[in-house]
Amino acid sequence: MASREFNLPDVGEGLTEAEIVTWKVSVGDTVTLNQPLVDIETAKATVELPSPYEGTVVALLAQPGDVVDVGAPIISIDVAGDDAAGTESTSESTSAEEPAARTAVLVGYGVATEAAPSRRHRRSAPSSPVSPPASPPPPITAAPTAPPLAPRSTPPVRMLAKSLHVDLGSLRGTGRDGLITRADVEQAASPRAAPLHAPAGPSTFAGVTIAGWDDGPLEERIPVRGVLRSMAEAMVKSAFTAPHAAAWLKVDATRTMDLVASLRDRSSLAGVKLSPLTIIALGVCHAARAHPGINSSFDEAAGEVVVRRSIGLGIAAATDRGLIVPNIKAADKLDLVGMARALDALVATARAGTTTPADMLGTTLTITNVGPFGIDGAMPILPPGTAAIVAVGKISPQPWVCDGSLCVRQVVELALTFDHRMVDGALASTYLRDLATFVEDPAGALLAG
Repeated sequence: MASREFNLPDVGEGLTEAEIVTWKVSVGDTVTLNQPLVDIETAKATVELPSPYEGTVVALLAQPGDVVDVGAPIISIDVAGDDAAGTESTSESTSAEEPAARTAVLVGYGVATEAAPSRRHRRSAPSSPVSPPASPPPPITAAPTAPPLAPRSTPPVRMLAKSLHVDLGSLRGTGRDGLITRADVEQAASPRAAPLHAPAGPSTFAGVTIAGWDDGPLEERIPVRGVLRSMAEAMVKSAFTAPHAAAWLKVDATRTMDLVASLRDRSSLAGVKLSPLTIIALGVCHAARAHPGINSSFDEAAGEVVVRRSIGLGIAAATDRGLIVPNIKAADKLDLVGMARALDALVATARAGTTTPADMLGTTLTITNVGPFGIDGAMPILPPGTAAIVAVGKISPQPWVCDGSLCVRQVVELALTFDHRMVDGALASTYLRDLATFVEDPAGALLAG
């Protein structure tokens, strides 16, 4: 036998590190080709790595919570029948003086260069590999009991049940083949009238579920890892690198609301989930075509501003694991139906927790929609590497002056945070004004092109 080390691959198209989340094997276990070895988290997405070898696990070279550089070994496996040519062990990594040949690539992952720059030291480096057991592990005497099947439902319904504190296991689904529907969850939640001073239940904070005010400890500490770590690092980097400035404008969105309502009634658009956000996303891209500088980034190392003429439209999404910003590729090429479908797919994937690292790379312009939370407006922090982010507040009936007379219109506040190193007040203001014009008359803008 010969010892083979499995190096951490690049699973995110250029990412330099990942965090070990959970090992699925232990020292002494026999593994087969493509058997799941470990869950890792990088760029806010969890990825399962399969085994590239068949053999016996000799050592786990990183522990849960460790941040490991791409190209560093994470596990050692004794490979049966390996031609070691008289050597005691081999590794996929080689010294800096003798470059290694390219290794076989796992399906779905790329090959990373082992000289990839390191952004951070590991949280905890193992002092030495775990020694192999002195004797083979005892045989398994009984098969493990299979866990009970989870109640059948869909990701949006499970999320609704969690927010309403409804136990899906206690419900009988009325959908096809016993599927638990949104109506089932809402009916289970509606009779539960809480007393005036009922204790607050569990809530989600920093990507984890914490106990209610009366049920939890007096002080609770949450490890900064995973999505929380990525969000914290990105926001601090942005806040202390890019000089933020902001502009905002209240907009008459009545025609946007009327257009969405009229299109929803069309049989040809059945199954297409149109919303005011669909119109605003089209407007964000439409205004960027007239002002390409808003779709730029500041390359400090090169001393250049990079203007991009393809929009990776980031959509800030609140999930159970925390805030993530996946993006719609080439969003400026989409029409009304294409944008609606892209937004629906992006949100569904984010809520289901299946967003990949590639889904979050390449953001150039971002929307954060705080309206569903009942918020009038916000001044968000820029995602690193972008020049602007648009915040969309709630759309609600408000007094408005129409042709000199007071009337009631559907009004929304649009806010723009921008990087003042290259985007000045004039560009930000004209871009925001053009976006507002689109929202005020979306049908005219879509017909005019």
